[in-house]
Amino acid sequence: MKHNWKPGTMIYPLPAVLVSCGNAPEEYNIFTVAWTGTLCTNPPMCYISVRPERHSYPILKKNREFVINLTTANMAYATDWCGVRSGKDYNKFEEMKLTPGQATIVQAPTVEESPVCIECRVKEIIPLGSHDMFIAEVVNVLADDNYLDKETGKFELSDSNPLVYVHGEYFGIGEKIGHFGWSVRKKKKK
Repeated sequence: MKHNWKPGTMIYPLPAVLVSCGNAPEEYNIFTVAWTGTLCTNPPMCYISVRPERHSYPILKKNREFVINLTTANMAYATDWCGVRSGKDYNKFEEMKLTPGQATIVQAPTVEESPVCIECRVKEIIPLGSHDMFIAEVVNVLADDNYLDKETGKFELSDSNPLVYVHGEYFGIGEKIGHFGWSVRKKKKK
């Protein structure tokens, strides 16, 4: 039996990411976002949804650039802390002992401890209600070579134990079940 609930956001799990913004060290901030995702492959586009009252909102709106930094289970404490503390009260990089890195294309900093840093330029801001959606073009991706398979050249993000958010809780992704297309893959004849 299923129960009716009031309409709400129940699409889980979602990546728990750290978004970094700011064009100069005195403006740098990082904040946690779970309302994020892919919008388009070609051109590569993604989004983040941010409440207008957040400290980072005017920084994002002014600079129109940010970095989505994927997080890992080892970064869970910092990820949560950066989501419940305000950048107007704390230097989150210093407080969480995270390292601001140099992005390749955008001015916003990366989080060096992140396995993947996705550099983004805002194309459009759409007010939706509690959140505004920042639609952005991906202009560069920085990937940590610690997760690059030296033999195959394949990037093994799952080896970083990505952090996900599920209805108010954080989890590692767990055990691999299959890969894209495995359900229809033809079996090799013996």
